[in-house]
Amino acid sequence: MACTDDFSCTDEKLSRNWRRAIRTCSTLLLSAGLAACSSLGSSGPSGSAVRSGNSMSVSTDIHVVELTDTVARQLIVAEQGRTFADALGEVPPAGTRIGRGDVLDFAIWESPPAALFGVLGGEAGLSKGPALAPRATSLLEQMVTEDGRVTLPFAGTLNVAGRTPQQVAREVEARLVGKAHEPQVIVRVTQPVTAMVTVVGDVAASTRLPLTAKGERLLDALASAGGVKQPVGKMTLRITRGAKVVSLPLDRVLLDPRQNITLQAGDIITALYQPYSFTALGAVRNNAEVPFEGTGLSLAQGLGRIGGLDDNRASIRGVFVFRFENPATLGPLLPTNARLTPDGRLPVIYRLNMSDPGSFFVAQGFALSDKDVVYVSNAPLTDIQKFIGILSQTSFSIVGVANQVR
Repeated sequence: MACTDDFSCTDEKLSRNWRRAIRTCSTLLLSAGLAACSSLGSSGPSGSAVRSGNSMSVSTDIHVVELTDTVARQLIVAEQGRTFADALGEVPPAGTRIGRGDVLDFAIWESPPAALFGVLGGEAGLSKGPALAPRATSLLEQMVTEDGRVTLPFAGTLNVAGRTPQQVAREVEARLVGKAHEPQVIVRVTQPVTAMVTVVGDVAASTRLPLTAKGERLLDALASAGGVKQPVGKMTLRITRGAKVVSLPLDRVLLDPRQNITLQAGDIITALYQPYSFTALGAVRNNAEVPFEGTGLSLAQGLGRIGGLDDNRASIRGVFVFRFENPATLGPLLPTNARLTPDGRLPVIYRLNMSDPGSFFVAQGFALSDKDVVYVSNAPLTDIQKFIGILSQTSFSIVGVANQVR
């Protein structure tokens, strides 16, 4: 209907212009919003971006591994090989072997008439009884030389390094046959310089423990240092034996008697205060750094400690564990020609599909490691829901402004 005056015509023109402007703004907003859904606020990369393993900020290869029962079993086997019992094993007691620098005491007994060493011993003879009683002579203590030898009167030079005191005593007796009358020899290690272990780190008092034929074990050495100063659940023990370095939580040693191994000469035991933790990010109920005990924590337990997944945002197919993995742990899963980090690690992302009921059993068998990052991506429709919410609010605002203008 045509307008009848200037005011009504002007009002109708303004209404048409506003409606046209609203339609134009809505169309532009919808187009821009649909094109920029991926730029909406998010707590991390999408599930598809993580699964691709592509990154512009990491120069090494990122390996994405589907977390299945087979993979979980492979990791368990690899972890077992890094225990003290498996990596170092049991050794004979170190105190039974003579080393370079050790100080030895030789006691030589002769049946009467004891002439050879009786004269040498003089008043120093150990026997003060009748003349016909066997006499024992203690020679001056002998230090094993750098080439592993000692020299005795009438017995000459003997190679003793690496042998037991009993073996050395039998050789001395054999060399004295025909020189001394029915000689019998006892050899003792009075100063076991080489048969020692060192205990350092977060202990009450760093110490060096001499090893004996008893066969001192790991916890014996720890007790000799006065024990640890921090809570047991946050302590890690590291044993350095030659080129081998193996670490294990103290809790594991206390709970598994096999890990309380017999020590070897030269072992270095370091007690480290090392609280374990993992970081939870993404669509979970609680984004935080979560501490856990040295005895270990499964992925299922870790998800439970952060309150589980956020039902409103989380993708049950997008549970990821980011880890710098030891290549030896992956075994056949290790990709060929993989580029490693400078410290010899491989960035690995383990993906768990929790839409499969069996994944909960896999999560119970997959152990989290210190400094792991557990990330849960948003569900694919989450960004669309965010955009619809923004669009709805914007549309209501525009309509409200238009109503006020009219």
